[in-house]
Amino acid sequence: MPGHGTAIKTSTEQRLYTIGEVSRLADLKAFVLRYWETEFPMLQPTKDDAGRRVYRQEDVDMVFRIKRLLYDEGFTIAGARRHLREKGGADEPAHRSVNPSGDGGSQSLSRKVLLDLRDALRAFLTLLERR
Repeated sequence: MPGHGTAIKTSTEQRLYTIGEVSRLADLKAFVLRYWETEFPMLQPTKDDAGRRVYRQEDVDMVFRIKRLLYDEGFTIAGARRHLREKGGADEPAHRSVNPSGDGGSQSLSRKVLLDLRDALRAFLTLLERR
């Protein structure tokens, strides 16, 4: 039986994460993740044999999308749910802003790139802290 905080792998070696690991990776409390499961049907972690939540990589990616929409882009829960449903969970900028320089959506695109980079760096930092 894997210890608390230990990575779980299935027979196909797909990486699974405990709610505690996802909580640390996303810098969210576990109760927030459990609440989001009730509000976002596209976030559906499974349960292991012991009844604990396990998140696949797709679930972890969805947590970061939801967090970005709610915390960084200012969506309401209903708005974020609708956006994810309409975009099929695609990780696209929610809106294009035109900045005074007239370059179309490059400001929104740059923000998205920076947010993605921040999320990736947080995930790497969490992995490094475990070693």
